[in-house]
Amino acid sequence: MEERKGNDIKEEGSTVDWRGKPSNPNKHGGFRAASFVLGLQAFEIMAIAAVGNNLITYVINEMHFSLSSSANIVTNFVGTIFLLALLGGYLSDSFLGSFWTMLIFGFVELSGFILLSVQAHVPQLKPPKCNMVIDGGKCEEAKGVKGLIFFVALYLVALGSGCVKPNMIAHGADQFSVQTNVSHSKKLSTYFNAAYFAFSMGELIALTVLVWIQTHAGMDVGFGLSAAVMAMGLISLVSGTVYYRNKPPQGSIFTPIAQVLVAAVLKRKQICPSNLNPNSNSNCNMLHSQRFRFLDKACIKVEDDNNKKESPWRLCSVSQVEKVKILISVIPIFGCTIVFNTILAQLQTFSVQQGSAMDTKLSKSFHIPPASLQSIPYIMLIFIVPLYDKFFVPFAAKITGHESGISPLQRIGSGLFLATFSMISAALMEKKRRDSAIDSEKTISIFWITPQFLIFGLSEMLTAVGLIEFFYKQSLNGMQAFLTAITYCSYSFGFYLSSLLVSLVNKITSASSHGGGWLSHNDLNKDRLDLFYWLLALLSFLNFLNYLFWSRWHSNHSSPPPPTAPPHEAKEVGLGDENIP
Repeated sequence: MEERKGNDIKEEGSTVDWRGKPSNPNKHGGFRAASFVLGLQAFEIMAIAAVGNNLITYVINEMHFSLSSSANIVTNFVGTIFLLALLGGYLSDSFLGSFWTMLIFGFVELSGFILLSVQAHVPQLKPPKCNMVIDGGKCEEAKGVKGLIFFVALYLVALGSGCVKPNMIAHGADQFSVQTNVSHSKKLSTYFNAAYFAFSMGELIALTVLVWIQTHAGMDVGFGLSAAVMAMGLISLVSGTVYYRNKPPQGSIFTPIAQVLVAAVLKRKQICPSNLNPNSNSNCNMLHSQRFRFLDKACIKVEDDNNKKESPWRLCSVSQVEKVKILISVIPIFGCTIVFNTILAQLQTFSVQQGSAMDTKLSKSFHIPPASLQSIPYIMLIFIVPLYDKFFVPFAAKITGHESGISPLQRIGSGLFLATFSMISAALMEKKRRDSAIDSEKTISIFWITPQFLIFGLSEMLTAVGLIEFFYKQSLNGMQAFLTAITYCSYSFGFYLSSLLVSLVNKITSASSHGGGWLSHNDLNKDRLDLFYWLLALLSFLNFLNYLFWSRWHSNHSSPPPPTAPPHEAKEVGLGDENIP
């Protein structure tokens, strides 16, 4: 028990340098150190985006999978990346630390890019060349050793990227000592803006320059370029080694959570006093939130004539209980962003195929790569984000009184609402494209699908950044990387849901019609992608209504943090000077 108390009062902000010695604020941390992490972030997203956003073209044209299978391969790949972010966050906070997690798994990701490049370059490692549009039914699908090499390479990239992603933001934020330096609070906010800008620039370069090179020089050169870019990111990370403030891992982050759940179950028949008598034998007399009161039983002291101290699996601190309450309370908010990311999956799969079926000519000699259309939101965001911070936030703050203009929950809700209109725009455009191709035998310009990307770009700026801000403001010290990973998990579940929806829609619509399912052909002119988009628009609107309920519930059950307990009371339950969330 004494060991548990020692862990509770341990300073969360303690950091060390690369040799394991206490960090020096004059030499370590700050923007100089964070800039090296921003370099990794820009290069890593550049490498993975160039592969992921044009992967469906490679899977169809060179691996010879069907359209629906290819869409599922891409969404499962991207979904796995974000699901593995949980592993990266857990390993970082519990055992390795952010720097070593990024370095180790960065090389894993690099090896995946190299293997993809080798397979794309060597003809013997791919199926024989075949035109999927003309001879789709006769083309040989990648199987056996060829399929194995492809999926091993693909999921080495997924494992590496998944474990690197949550630690880039967390390690960069660790360079600012917010707890001991008030001025670093503003610098930390600036860092998050810089991180999002680095992300947008990486995506933009990937979707324009790198995708163009893939299209014109071949996927082997494109994958090799991604490997080179990832290597540059690792060089940037290592270059800042002597400047970093590193937070040492604290041991398993799940153990304190499990202790609360076990203790609450073991003491389920106990009654937690409702008064605040400081002389009562109960940790529950400490200040705590009113939500999930059954968990408060985990901090009830049981009187013992032998004055024997209880095991940490039977008696927990208020701080532990509050952390578990916070984790449970944010799950519904997290869940409401899954459908949002299902829509994102369509922009990386079916919308790319839409662009391929349209007129991509910009001039007589230049054609726009369909995958590059996804750069439209990031071109817009490079200008919108600074304008949002400079003009909208101060204007809204005068009305709402909120320092960020609108709260993170309001920002997420605004983004979810706009996402519905992105799918409505996509459905209307696909109907126009299909009718023109079938009735008039005309191929409309690829620029007709830009509105769906523009609307979703604004939606993503609101939802994605709002979600990160929302999780960041939760009082869960020692779990920063894992919390960041949870936000990435929403992407994972969204992409998995996309795969499930495609399969279900194909199965249901194939059974109810003689012409095949909505998405069962390899020809968009025969498929009914427009109806699938209308289905997603309906799901998105219903999800928005669901979000309104849970955001109101969270606001009503989340009171402002109470004042810090008197020192003698805090020490009584093993909290020391720690602030109680």
